[in-house]
Order: sequence, then C-alpha cells, then structure tokens
Amino acid sequence: MPLAERRITPEDLLPDAEFAQRRKAWRAELLPVKRLRRVALGPYCTFYFENYDTMLFQVQEMLLIEKGGAAQVPDELAAYNPLIPNGSELVATVMFEIDDPVRREAELARLGGAEDLFFVQVGGERVMAVPEGDVERTREDGKTSSVHFLRFALKPEHVAKFRDPGTEILIGCAHERYSHLAGLSPASRAELSRDFA
Repeated sequence: MPLAERRITPEDLLPDAEFAQRRKAWRAELLPVKRLRRVALGPYCTFYFENYDTMLFQVQEMLLIEKGGAAQVPDELAAYNPLIPNGSELVATVMFEIDDPVRREAELARLGGAEDLFFVQVGGERVMAVPEGDVERTREDGKTSSVHFLRFALKPEHVAKFRDPGTEILIGCAHERYSHLAGLSPASRAELSRDFA
C-alpha cells in the first residue's frame, strides 16, 4: 500500500488473545525503532515521531487494556490513524514531561501557544508545525497541554534535502519561554526518512 494511503483497518488488528501472546516480542522488536524516533528538545520536551507501526501497536494496546472489543475499534482508529504520516510529512506526539505536578503546572502555565511554535528545520528553512485540530491545546488562562499532536507538511524539495546527509536537520520551538533546538542523529534521520513516499 502506498505510504500516502497507509491506514490501520480492522483487518490489520489481531484478536486480543493473540496480541497478548505476541505483545512482549512485538514491543521488543519495536523498541529500537521507537528509540530512533524519540528526540529530546530542551530539558523537558520530547518529540515522539509516529508511523504506522507505532500507531498499530498503540491501537492494539488500547484494545487490550480497555477491553472494548469490536465496538471500541472505530474510536481507536479515528484517534490514531490521523497520527500516521501520509508520505510527505512527519507527525509527532510532543510531550512536556515534568514529574513534579506543582512545577509542571507552573511551567505549562507559562507556555501557552507553544503548539503553534514547534518546527522542523531543513537546511535553513523552517517547516512550522500544524497542531491536530481535535482539541484546543491552550486554555483561556494561557496554560498549554502537556501533550500535543503535530504535523509537519514537507514540500518535495524539503524531502530531498532531508534525505541528503549534507543537510542539517533540526527540531525546535520558537516560544519565548522555551526556545530550544536539537539536531537529528544520522540514525534518527534515516529512520524518519522512511516516512516519505
């Protein structure tokens, strides 16, 4: 199936009992891939770049844990299929990970609108994130969510540069209170290049 059309369907899903048997081995197989797709940005923000495989495992996990059966499948597919890149984009779950609840509240209260200020920089050009429009992520009081779902729509010239090892690829945030940049390792870059058609 072309990457642009790749979506999880009910036919892709294992029965809960079969998934439970394969879960540990599947998780172990997916772990090195997920490690390459995880990029830290600053002291407490992490990008988790998603793909078909990470989302398929997540759907299976939700079905196993919540035990909703066939009735639960449409909701899970509606939630997770939008996080599968379409062949010309990167899609990331971005999380502000702060263990201390008091500090977390204080930091998130200062980062309103951050979801609109994340970017992938390909060479010298920034591709700004487009937040998933499912829910407003910054409240009226200015507090942002700890979790954001972002897409980065790349043009063909971005994809070509992304695949060129001589081009610097960075992720970043331009929020005045969380201005950080992080470079992609060659291994992470090669893994993310697989998302492009």
